[in-house]
Amino acid sequence: MSSRTLPLLFINLGGEMLYILDQRLRAQNIPADKAKKVMNDIITTMFNKKFLEELFKPQELYSKKALRTVFDRLAHASIMRLNQASMDKLYDLMTMAFKYQVLLCPRPKDILLVSFNHMDAIKDFVKDTPSILGQVDETNRQLIEMYTTLSSGDFQLIRQTLLIFFQDMHIRVSIFLKDKVQNSNGRFVLPTSGPVPYGTQVPCLIRMFSCSGEEVTRRQFSNGGNYTAALREGSFEIFGDRVTKLGTNMYSVSRPVETHMSGTSKNSAQHAKVNVAPNPLAKEELNLLAMLMGGLEVQKPGNADNGFRVNLFSTDEEEEEALITRPDDLSYGVINIQATKDQQANAELAKIMGEFTESGDQSPGSSSKGDDLLAMMDGL
Repeated sequence: MSSRTLPLLFINLGGEMLYILDQRLRAQNIPADKAKKVMNDIITTMFNKKFLEELFKPQELYSKKALRTVFDRLAHASIMRLNQASMDKLYDLMTMAFKYQVLLCPRPKDILLVSFNHMDAIKDFVKDTPSILGQVDETNRQLIEMYTTLSSGDFQLIRQTLLIFFQDMHIRVSIFLKDKVQNSNGRFVLPTSGPVPYGTQVPCLIRMFSCSGEEVTRRQFSNGGNYTAALREGSFEIFGDRVTKLGTNMYSVSRPVETHMSGTSKNSAQHAKVNVAPNPLAKEELNLLAMLMGGLEVQKPGNADNGFRVNLFSTDEEEEEALITRPDDLSYGVINIQATKDQQANAELAKIMGEFTESGDQSPGSSSKGDDLLAMMDGL
């Protein structure tokens, strides 16, 4: 597992979320000033300096539920509201889109080009707001500094870590199904044609060498596909041609997007033992994690005229039906987490933390995820 995967996962999922919200805001004819405020507020929060400093530290990936909680808070960082069914659908679309992009990257290093495509689009969303644009540019510089010097082996480990994170997600998406890049069981169809990875040759030739290293014979074979050589490598600079289209906005042409659970997911959901009562300590951890967003409090509109609801379904009836029919273990639910305001719960957590410390088993140089989160809380 790579300890450098989290920033790429967060930025790419965040980029996909912004694509979807932008499309829905336009589809529902939300006034331009309100739509712009929503996008600006979310991007400002997403690229909060304090959170990004913590995000770019080497660390393991957050759990699926913890990461979902962060994006739930992020989506509600402005005056827009999403019901649970719409939030579930939003997260499904985000994760399946980025999973598809990771699978189709010709080289593991191209995951960075996908990230730059997302960053380029985000910059375009805030091109008229210099202060927010500066935040995005600073994150771009951090990406270049951290990732452009990594080896191919490091990127392969990042790719493997991402695929492990996504391996149990098989949500069917209408756009992918219509384009015949996803099967009815939710698994993606990998192409057997197109450009080969940059720096490699089209497969169709076997060379045989002598003991002295001299080429003695060649043999052609059929590669079973229609491959072409890569024309050029994408740019890894702040500005430039990324070459690949992976990570660009697939919702720029308005098309209805539906999500459906695959048969595999439904069957596993029916046999899963779901504990409907959330673990209180898990709730505390999730809240502390969300607070890393640097003041990511859900905004409460002063009056009904300012706030509005966005629906990711065609009608309210479809949204209600999706909420009812979705298996419990596939719906993350909405947990009201208030660890920072619940003094009694904080005291109990501090007592538990103290008991671990007093055991003396932990070496002075080691630290835990809980320690880091509590330390961040003290600094806020």
